[in-house]
Amino acid sequence: MELPYLSDRSIRKFIKLALEEDLGSGDYSSLGAIPAERKQKAHLIVKDQGIIAGLEMAKRIFKQVSDDLELEFFKEDGDSVSHGDIGFEVAGDARDLLAAERLVLNCLQRMSGIATYTSHLNHLIKGTDVRLLDTRKTTPNFRIAEKWAVAIGGGVNHRFGLYDMIMLKDNHIDYAGGVRAAVERTLQFLQDQQLELQIEVEVRSLQELAEVLEVGNIHRIMLDNMLPSDIREAIMMVDGRYETEASGGITEKTIREIAETGVDYISVGALTHSYTSLDMSLKAI
Repeated sequence: MELPYLSDRSIRKFIKLALEEDLGSGDYSSLGAIPAERKQKAHLIVKDQGIIAGLEMAKRIFKQVSDDLELEFFKEDGDSVSHGDIGFEVAGDARDLLAAERLVLNCLQRMSGIATYTSHLNHLIKGTDVRLLDTRKTTPNFRIAEKWAVAIGGGVNHRFGLYDMIMLKDNHIDYAGGVRAAVERTLQFLQDQQLELQIEVEVRSLQELAEVLEVGNIHRIMLDNMLPSDIREAIMMVDGRYETEASGGITEKTIREIAETGVDYISVGALTHSYTSLDMSLKAI
């Protein structure tokens, strides 16, 4: 699984900032109550059914807290899990275990919830050629984990941020004075700045789509809040020249019908903002 944003440096930075937020000047509960050098074992208990995600993240968190912590995994990211399953065992300094515990669980529970919901929506569109995309509707400073979870659940990551592709949405178009002006100015900007970035353009009507097609030189067209009948007509107009993406107001009830229009991608913000976390706990053994 090649995910450009998942460099060792980016993951270590995420973990460092998250641990600093939690530990602050010290875990005084553990420092006060637990003897120094006390050794302990714990295991991850799954209390829900779904797709587990975040085990690799958990490993990295434990090892960043202390390289002396030893782990044995019984599950892999992407595995199906049920209530009572054990994900892993960890052993080492008790204070180190507790320093890592909450961040590990926060990541595992949320990432597993996202992976589970992504897998569920993928099941609803099974048999079609459409691919499920996430969006930038993510939790600030937690995007790296959320997009990683989407990928584990079988989804596809859209752009990671504002810098890695051009997406001209409704406000860009309105502020620019129309879709034609927005695309033409963007093409000139990329040429002037000697930048090579893919361009995606959101269209709200078949008329806007016709204008985009006249200008051309883009990569993907987002069909925003269109009826399935309009999506089909739009796909005929595009005629394979550009990738197509359906977006806006897509629910579990409508996603199958939209997938069957022949669109290339469906983007769903709910993947990262309306999931239910899986219940898990890390208990001493």
